[in-house]
Amino acid sequence: MSDAWKSALTVLQEVTPPFIPHGAHAMTVVIEYPPGDPGAPPHRHPGGPAFGLVLDGEMVFELEGDEPRVVKAGEAFWEPGGDVIHYRDGNNRADVPVRFTVTMVCDPDQPMLVLVDDEELEQRKDRRKGK
Repeated sequence: MSDAWKSALTVLQEVTPPFIPHGAHAMTVVIEYPPGDPGAPPHRHPGGPAFGLVLDGEMVFELEGDEPRVVKAGEAFWEPGGDVIHYRDGNNRADVPVRFTVTMVCDPDQPMLVLVDDEELEQRKDRRKGK
């Protein structure tokens, strides 16, 4: 038997998620934004962590407490879920679309995504590193 399969594996990221709720399930989605699209408004994933991979283009990724960063095609990202605000997931480029996949851990008793209102953003503005 060939050992070629061993060299076929590339680890993109390894993380220890903060929590996996009892009874959770996983959902994988593909998100596509046209050139220059700002992406989803500030939100959180209360049901658990999310793990993603940019397939095409570049995404601006910003989580509460972290500096914004650009995630390029082939690069992975993750967010802990729970109370952490996800500020940006928009297209970093004005000339090409961005497409990424996200696998989310979902607590059946929580919504998959909850938008954060302006009042809460103002209350937590000291936790945001980027604009």
